[in-house]
Amino acid sequence: MNGITEGKIMEDKIEKIGRSTIQHGKSNNRIYLLKLNPADSQMIVPELDNLAKKEGYTKIVTKIHTEALPHFISAGYIMEAYIPRFYNGNTDCVLASRFLDKKREQSPKGQLQPFFKLFDSVNGSNHLNGLEDYQIRKLNELDAVAVTEVFKQVFETYPFPVHKPEYILKTMQSKSALYYGVWDGDRLIGVSTAETDFENKNAEMTDFAVLPEYRGKQLASHLLALMESDVKAAGIKTAYTIARLSQPGMNKTFMKAAYNYSGTLVNNTNIGGSIESMNIFYKHL
Repeated sequence: MNGITEGKIMEDKIEKIGRSTIQHGKSNNRIYLLKLNPADSQMIVPELDNLAKKEGYTKIVTKIHTEALPHFISAGYIMEAYIPRFYNGNTDCVLASRFLDKKREQSPKGQLQPFFKLFDSVNGSNHLNGLEDYQIRKLNELDAVAVTEVFKQVFETYPFPVHKPEYILKTMQSKSALYYGVWDGDRLIGVSTAETDFENKNAEMTDFAVLPEYRGKQLASHLLALMESDVKAAGIKTAYTIARLSQPGMNKTFMKAAYNYSGTLVNNTNIGGSIESMNIFYKHL
């Protein structure tokens, strides 16, 4: 990877429709309904459609309560994945999408078949070796610049501006994201994030980035174990991830940690330089 340059990134916007939160932009060429306020369930469907047509987006993906699903199904959405007991450990979540371009809707069969074979290679054990001479800890605001340097080396593109220290600082200060890192002496070599929704008691385990020369040492698994311990202690009931279909190693990390696969978001996210399909995994803590 050549890293991230300012001129190469077209950052998506995070905005409100009614009382609901969306992310949209040319980078991912989509709208992502991040958080649906139940009061908006009926009116938001045509609003999303109008915005997609105006901007020429080719996909709308939504993260919604199951009770809202009929409004979306009747408008041409399909269910791509689900997460049971997502909201406060009680109510299920559905990830439903509408494709506005036939090419984007095409299933990545060439990648799905090898992915499904991974299930046979994971025996359910998650034995972690020692961390050798590395240190692992929760990160703080003083680490923000080091975090961005890792992301720049690992991700050519990313759906959020993780290459900017001010973005990392903002999410740290808002408590919406908890950052974790592995150090080799004074060098940060691996990063991960728990994007926490304390109101609904769920957390996305995301942003795993390990420098190429340190891969194969179970660093992502160690980060995940620490994240799980922390968020569970903070009252989080459901952990989930949106993992790149093209990266078998990261998928196996979650499989070995007893996460459940529940679907694939087809041609969903601009990461690593192109639009990729993403797998959903979840685990009740």
